Amino acid sequence: MTTIDDVARAAGVSVSTVSYALSGKRPISAATRTRIERAVQELDYRPHAGARALASARTNVLALMAPLRVDVNVGVIMQFVTGVVTRAQYFQHDVLLLTQDDHAGVERVAAGSMVDAVIMMDVEADDPRLAILRRQRQPAVLIGLPRDATGLSCVDLDFEAAARTAVAHLTGLGHRAIALLGSPQTVLDRHTTYAARLVHGFDDETSRRGLNAVFEPTESSHAGAVLALDRAFARLPRLSALVVHNEAALPGVLASLRERGLRVPQDVSVVAVCPQDVAVGQPQQLTAVDIPAVRIGGVAVEMAMGRLERDDPAETRLISPVLTARESTGPAPA
Repeated sequence: MTTIDDVARAAGVSVSTVSYALSGKRPISAATRTRIERAVQELDYRPHAGARALASARTNVLALMAPLRVDVNVGVIMQFVTGVVTRAQYFQHDVLLLTQDDHAGVERVAAGSMVDAVIMMDVEADDPRLAILRRQRQPAVLIGLPRDATGLSCVDLDFEAAARTAVAHLTGLGHRAIALLGSPQTVLDRHTTYAARLVHGFDDETSRRGLNAVFEPTESSHAGAVLALDRAFARLPRLSALVVHNEAALPGVLASLRERGLRVPQDVSVVAVCPQDVAVGQPQQLTAVDIPAVRIGGVAVEMAMGRLERDDPAETRLISPVLTARESTGPAPA
């Protein structure tokens, strides 16, 4: 088995010079680096992962905290996970996935030397986990936007702008009575910020435009979709457009409209706020504001590595929403 001493002898340099060249901790002349790289290649030298981690105080592991609660859409969560894992591979990092809603687990992982950085999802406005992250030495990136993000990097879709974009699209088609069918009440009660930001954007934009508008929390089931739609029509009988921010309830919403004898989009237009595959996977392809979950997961990793490798300052990045018009929206009924 080839050792670092073998590489040093073949390159005609000291072991410490080889170590510096491989770690990048000190500048090495181009000629010396070339000799070392040639020796590494010819000898097929592979640094021992444990020794490399010990020397650099790195584990090459990122922690991803993605609680799988009963009121979250696991399919969408796994898209974020895919984005994190795929981008982490580019940086030669593995991902430790934590799915329990366990604050002690957060502290255990962050307090030790198990991971280089922490990425956290399902962020609440006053999330108790943030105090734990601020005490630790590892950089932390949130997929979400708490009330106070001091010292922490954040990335997410701009959900307020997503709601405004959906309302603007429907208003441009002549709709004046719009309902938002949003996240379940339990998500809102936890003050999960993506849900609250979308509701705020919807309320603000419909008020600014002088529209008739209502918001209904929607349970993530067929029955929940039917009940939410019933409540929306009871409050807004001339309802002609829906914004739906609940992937699990979408099929139930569309089925309930059909059961009422209402056609999409001739009678009711529908804009979904969801990942693209959910929008195009319905029997009728939906106009939608995309939630680019894979992209957001990848950006979270890039931000974590920037803080880890270059000591980048904490920052917040909100991804601008993109609406794609498909078959489910049309002019308001006369």
